[in-house]
Amino acid sequence: MAKARVALYPGTFDPITNGHLDIIARAARLADRLVVGVATNAGKGPIFTLEERTELVKAETDIIADQIGAKIEVRPFSSLLIAFAREVGAGMIVRGLRAVSDFDYEFQMAGMNYRLDPEIETVFLMASERHQFISSRFVKDIAALGGDISSFVPKLTGARTLAKLRS
Repeated sequence: MAKARVALYPGTFDPITNGHLDIIARAARLADRLVVGVATNAGKGPIFTLEERTELVKAETDIIADQIGAKIEVRPFSSLLIAFAREVGAGMIVRGLRAVSDFDYEFQMAGMNYRLDPEIETVFLMASERHQFISSRFVKDIAALGGDISSFVPKLTGARTLAKLRS
């Protein structure tokens, strides 16, 4: 029996956006199991706790898993990405690219990860055209200033983001 193909899609997901969910749905089709790793990343000053982000990502990805019949697991992590990839048995790390500006950073990160473990490949997925401009940072900024974020995030995430920023 062939070894299961496990992919890891890491991120801060503060909050998870429709762009993230698009990449998750597409990545889930490339692997037998997709692990969505929710990173601690306190340096980004998240509005949601790690537990809240993990819960939201799980709620939103359970819908995708049911729709396409995929195995999607959501796990928090605070270790080195390559160490976490090894821990979950991932043979590939999935990264989404929105624009050329993402490529330089992601290219460097992929090179470093390859040096740390050449057995784990980095796979880049281009964001779908309708999601290329969406970022968690912009979503938080728009929400904080009273703007409508409903086209950028799923309904549950939108409601929780507004509640968090307006409390």
